[in-house]
Amino acid sequence: MYSKTETVPRLQKRVTKNVSANPPWDTEVRLLAWLATCVSVFSFLYYFRLGEVLLYGDAVAHINIARRVFDSKTPGLLQLGTVWLPLPHLLMVPFLISNEMWQRGVGGSIPSMVAYILGVVGIFRLVRGSLSRGAEPDRAARAAAWLAALVYAANPNLIYMQATAMGESLYLALFIWSVVYFSEAQRGDAKALTKCGFCLAGACLTRYDGWFLAATMASAIVWQTLFTPRTKPGTLSFWPSRPSALKFIFIAAAAPALWLVYNGIVYRNPLEFENGPYSARAIERKSQGSGNPGHPGGGNLLVAGLYFVKAAESNMAQNAWLGRLWMILATASVIAAFASSRVRAPGNSFTSPPVARLPLLFLLIPVPFYALSIAYGGVPIFVPAFWPFSHYNVRYGLQLLPAFAAAVAMLMYLILQSKNPRARLRSAAVLGLIVLVIASYVSIWLAGPICLKEAEINMRGRNHLEEQLAVWLQKLPPDSTLLMYLGDHVGALQRAGIPLRRVINEGNHRVWKQPEDPDGLWEQALAHPAQYADYAVAFEGDSVWQAVQREPLTSLVEIHVNGQAPAILYRAR
Repeated sequence: MYSKTETVPRLQKRVTKNVSANPPWDTEVRLLAWLATCVSVFSFLYYFRLGEVLLYGDAVAHINIARRVFDSKTPGLLQLGTVWLPLPHLLMVPFLISNEMWQRGVGGSIPSMVAYILGVVGIFRLVRGSLSRGAEPDRAARAAAWLAALVYAANPNLIYMQATAMGESLYLALFIWSVVYFSEAQRGDAKALTKCGFCLAGACLTRYDGWFLAATMASAIVWQTLFTPRTKPGTLSFWPSRPSALKFIFIAAAAPALWLVYNGIVYRNPLEFENGPYSARAIERKSQGSGNPGHPGGGNLLVAGLYFVKAAESNMAQNAWLGRLWMILATASVIAAFASSRVRAPGNSFTSPPVARLPLLFLLIPVPFYALSIAYGGVPIFVPAFWPFSHYNVRYGLQLLPAFAAAVAMLMYLILQSKNPRARLRSAAVLGLIVLVIASYVSIWLAGPICLKEAEINMRGRNHLEEQLAVWLQKLPPDSTLLMYLGDHVGALQRAGIPLRRVINEGNHRVWKQPEDPDGLWEQALAHPAQYADYAVAFEGDSVWQAVQREPLTSLVEIHVNGQAPAILYRAR
């Protein structure tokens, strides 16, 4: 036990030594990483064989945004655009140089798969470290950490999403490791706070959720630095110096600042991603203009929160009662964890509950973020159980998966640590938690992962149209130039294997020329299609279609698919 007369440097040194006594890549972690790698690779091969890796239109868009950085008539970093944050695309670029990996979507899946493995390891390390009373975790902490890793790694929806180019897996990994390093910083690791800052910067360049997380963590650091004593003998309040805190805040804030500056310089609007023509708000206004009353939860924080929570339940179980049980257990876990009395193991340097568990509360950050986004940010979530009884952005519910994993693990730890003399009762309670996980995930596999169903339902017509169009595009001369708006159906070019440098598209102009670039290649080709392109691909209502109405071209084929705007292939010259 620390004495009250011990100096701050010696106290900090002892705590740091105890925190780092458990190697970050010990035998348990290496075994877990190997198991997660097997799950990741085999599940990818399964979905790849079924042709389900490229079901999501957003996954196809992510891959081709990354591809346009080097495969375009005007290549460069400006092809990254504005609404989607750049880190996922930049990580894909090296894997998309291969035409084969681009066409099949493999290049977009690799970063997601690596992130899945890191996320599994991260949730294990977070739970084990948070529940350990000393330098060496006890059996209860290890068992709880393995259960948390199981809940996270075996989730069928995450298993599918990590096989695609979607950003959920990457953001979750950065989210979890931000909390891991924040927790280790609280427990005395002087270098962990800097690592936390870099993870937050990565999260901020992956999803806007990270901005909310960074602001919350920075606020916690400022509060602790300014209003909490540096040391409290016998507790875990060993916070960094003010220079270290400022360094953390600078690193975490650098990523959002960089994105704001990029938008301000390139688009003449620092908030182009928020209020520009391709933002969620703009898309919502456009849909409302066509007679849509708006999405449920808009303007109502409580209803918005209910829709997000229901999406989270749907990602944990396909049985309604099992989904509710997850929410009940998560709530009970929070109450039990922080209502439990402080426990000190003899001869150890740590106090376990409740201080060491406080960083776990950051795992609940998605609840207020998505409630605010749905209510006031123009972000809709549709779940089958609520009106309008459909699937849209249900995958956002996966953001609560780390919280569910930690909650169940916490309950298991408290059960194993309880002083109840009846061992059978404790065993039955632990078995009940394991049965809940198995029953929930079996229900998902039997009904089909809801994230997969969302892609199948919403993208069926779009993918069918792109498949048919790709057949005709493959028949065009290999050196021909196309004029095409890529925002909606770039997947047709990917399926046909047509390099994007052969296509004049909306990205081939100087974006800082607002509202349009009269001398841009895209604008000039729209004004005179026959002078710039051999063929034109138009979808009824898009920019190319409008250009063709002004300067008629020869129609070669017209493709109709239910629920999709007709696609027309023209000969331009």
